[in-house]
Amino acid sequence: MALDRWIALIILGIALAYGYAAYFTMDQLLPPFMQRNPIWPSTFPKVLAVMAIFTSLVIVLGLEKPSGEAATPDIDYRRLGDYKIGQAACLLGLMVAYALLLRPAGFLLSTAGFLTLGGMILGERKLWVLFPVAALATGVVWYLVEGVLGIFLRPLPFFLG
Repeated sequence: MALDRWIALIILGIALAYGYAAYFTMDQLLPPFMQRNPIWPSTFPKVLAVMAIFTSLVIVLGLEKPSGEAATPDIDYRRLGDYKIGQAACLLGLMVAYALLLRPAGFLLSTAGFLTLGGMILGERKLWVLFPVAALATGVVWYLVEGVLGIFLRPLPFFLG
């Protein structure tokens, strides 16, 4: 079985466990007044689980490929050195650093830094484009979450606020 099918099989197992949690464990904790609502807190996880299960089943069963396609796998696990594993590992490390720095550094600084460094890792070399786009995206997301949704996000580092 090709590597993409193995990955889809792993995602299928995770999606099944996630779906079980969404369907059978989340709704029991709701207070009685929320049980009459048409949309519950578990609605999005249920939809997400069903979509993930459906998508991974399509890949595991091989329905996404045309019938006349050659049997060679798209990803050859014997040639993993030819892929950009270092770039992917740097992005994963950057995601972990972002999660760890979100509270102490504040939303604006950590998100702008994450977007800027992520763009540089992915190969963007026009810094005069990258900095304003990262700053604008960070500002828009912060305004939407803070101003529109009313969810507090510490914008600045802890020692400034």
